[in-house]
Amino acid sequence: MSRKASDSVEYTLRSLSNLMGEKRRRQADGSAGSGAAAGERSLVTAESCSSLNSAVSGGDLERAARRQFQQDETPGFVYVVSVFSALGGFLFGYDTGVVSGALLLLKRELNLDALWQELLVSSTVGAAALAALAGGVLNGLCGRRPCILLASCLFTAGAAVLAAARDKETLLGGRVVVGLGVGVASMTVPVYIAEVAPPHLRGRLVTINTLFITGGQFFASVIDGAFSYLAKDGWRYMLGLSAVPAVIQFFGFLFLPESPRWLIQKGQTQRARRILSQMRGNQAIDEEYDSIKNSIEEEEKEVGAAGPVICRMLTYPPTRRALIVGCGLQMFQQLSGINTVMYYSATILQMSGVEDDRLAIWLAALTAFINFIFTLVGVWLVERMGRRKLTLGSLTGTAVALLILALGFLLSAQVSPRITLNPSDPSHQNSTCTKYSYCNGCILDPDCGICYRLNKSSVVESSCVPVDKDSTTKAAWGRCSNETAFKKEGLFWAYNFCPTPYSWTALLGLVLYLVFFAPGMGPMPWTLNSEIYPLWARSTGNACSSGVNWVFNVLVSLTFLHIAEYLTYYGAFFLYAGFAALGLVFVYGCLPETKGKKLEEIESLFENRLCRCGSAGGF
Repeated sequence: MSRKASDSVEYTLRSLSNLMGEKRRRQADGSAGSGAAAGERSLVTAESCSSLNSAVSGGDLERAARRQFQQDETPGFVYVVSVFSALGGFLFGYDTGVVSGALLLLKRELNLDALWQELLVSSTVGAAALAALAGGVLNGLCGRRPCILLASCLFTAGAAVLAAARDKETLLGGRVVVGLGVGVASMTVPVYIAEVAPPHLRGRLVTINTLFITGGQFFASVIDGAFSYLAKDGWRYMLGLSAVPAVIQFFGFLFLPESPRWLIQKGQTQRARRILSQMRGNQAIDEEYDSIKNSIEEEEKEVGAAGPVICRMLTYPPTRRALIVGCGLQMFQQLSGINTVMYYSATILQMSGVEDDRLAIWLAALTAFINFIFTLVGVWLVERMGRRKLTLGSLTGTAVALLILALGFLLSAQVSPRITLNPSDPSHQNSTCTKYSYCNGCILDPDCGICYRLNKSSVVESSCVPVDKDSTTKAAWGRCSNETAFKKEGLFWAYNFCPTPYSWTALLGLVLYLVFFAPGMGPMPWTLNSEIYPLWARSTGNACSSGVNWVFNVLVSLTFLHIAEYLTYYGAFFLYAGFAALGLVFVYGCLPETKGKKLEEIESLFENRLCRCGSAGGF
């Protein structure tokens, strides 16, 4: 008999004798005699002999005994690893959200024009897109853990540069460095969490990353509001505080392990088994380990020396379909307008008629808080409803909320105040502002604003005049050209918005939008992309989908103001509602259900034609 078989017999005898002996003693208490005890011993002996034969033939009973008698408790270490990983998501949310408030201070202190404001926003997003694509190669070569450590270093370095910046060029460099960290984290963290999480908790733990992203955005909006009251340098605190969670994540990951799946792929099997045991606690790991190893071996046989991973993905139908679904989900997440809402929430509220800047900032913080709360709802729902149903319900509600936003702006446009005064330009230069008859047309022109008085709630003595080139808070000439004087005279200046009693419709639309978007379309593209690719394609698939996300993020965030100018505000939101409706059709036809399935089983869901994928989930 081998030593392995002996150990198996000893374990089986001990487990069965203890458990069954205790059960028999309770049953025989007070009524059984020595005959019952002998019968029990005979039963245990018979079972033990059977176990002996099974153990000698292969040791299968040991695994069965472990599955039957050990508790299926997930160790707390899995949650610790997930939380430290998700700090990358927090930094992702913080660094993309904080700039909206910081710009209000930066443009005053550094005299930034519109081009530089756009550069400071879009440079982070563009750098993130490039880093996400490069991150796939780094993940495959170096592993998940080194990539998360690299992202932490980039976040810390970028925050230090931003906090110490003395000019706009240095600020731009710091935003690029932060963007590189955002890109690496955006595609590494979901994969790492998915690979260390047990199958029954995988969706919930990956969704924690999105929860941390929205938490970072909410925290950034609160920091923006708090430091907006400082007379000078408040933006340095806003931009520099992101170094704190980055340092915590870096030192935490010095003591956390590599992904066991990546280690098995690289042939470090003993280390992988040790980490897998640590992640699963007292649960059996043999079946999961064998499943991962067999999957890797089969994939290596299939791919052989077939060239670059992306070429293999595109020529192998299941991974090609998975890539289309993964990239499609990320594309429709952005085209449905989430980062228009998050980056421009204060602007949207101001467009709807909220006049006070600080009120708009704090209302934007309210919408970020709602985004955070309903992402928590998504964490609760993901393993109950499943990915497919949750995504379909989320997109449906998102489209309806965008229609409400569009209709609110349309209603405001229908009651737009009439321009009643047409003062002459003292410089005798031709101005496009004088051609507008209604406020709605005037404020869509980026060179114009409206100067007016209020008679109770009615707009009177309104004029459309050019905006000052150095500051949008006053007119270039006329009654509203001196900010201190016109406020004393009871005059008001509106740039980018019209006074309207229907400003509440925009807040309602934003709230409903986030109520529906946050639980589903917020986390699901990231969760599903961490699941749907086989191991050999996982890093590249996530890199491609993250890159698509960031490319469309840049596209949407850089075109919103121009779309609003040329299509009107309500036209922009009708457009986003149309994209959300297209996304709903795409998800219904192409997305299978992955709830409760092992990562190694999900590939089979994409063996059918793409238009039939949805039927696999049973919606």
